[in-house]
Amino acid sequence: MTQDSFTRLQATAITGLSARQLGYWRKTGLVAPAARTRGGHARYTFTDLIALRAAKRLLDASISLQRIRKCLQSLTHFLPTADQPLVELSLVVTGDVVLVFHGERAFDALTGQEWVFPIAELVKEVEQLQRIQPQQGELFPAATEKPEKYA
Repeated sequence: MTQDSFTRLQATAITGLSARQLGYWRKTGLVAPAARTRGGHARYTFTDLIALRAAKRLLDASISLQRIRKCLQSLTHFLPTADQPLVELSLVVTGDVVLVFHGERAFDALTGQEWVFPIAELVKEVEQLQRIQPQQGELFPAATEKPEKYA
């Protein structure tokens, strides 16, 4: 056991979850403690506390436990390298949709549908357009059509 582990009582105080919620989440595998004592008591790591807080925030945003589980299953399918989605990814609730921010993309945690176009690509396009200097005629097309009209 390391000094960086927390008891169930400490985890409830830090996360705002009840001991009953911790037990249920442990039993159902939503967030299980990473360590145990020799006597078999659960010990939560700092990473576990982050996952617990993330799940609680989703619950507080009116996302059901069932939907959280479905999102986590989908995320492990879309992002197989994300071992702990609640810890590794930025999840944001907007209405009834859980958005995932990963790299320069944002997508629906359940469907994988991309929600936001890549901002970096738009910035590059704008910078390229700004480098192109317009010709005088492009700025004032009426002035180039009939110069004598303005003399």
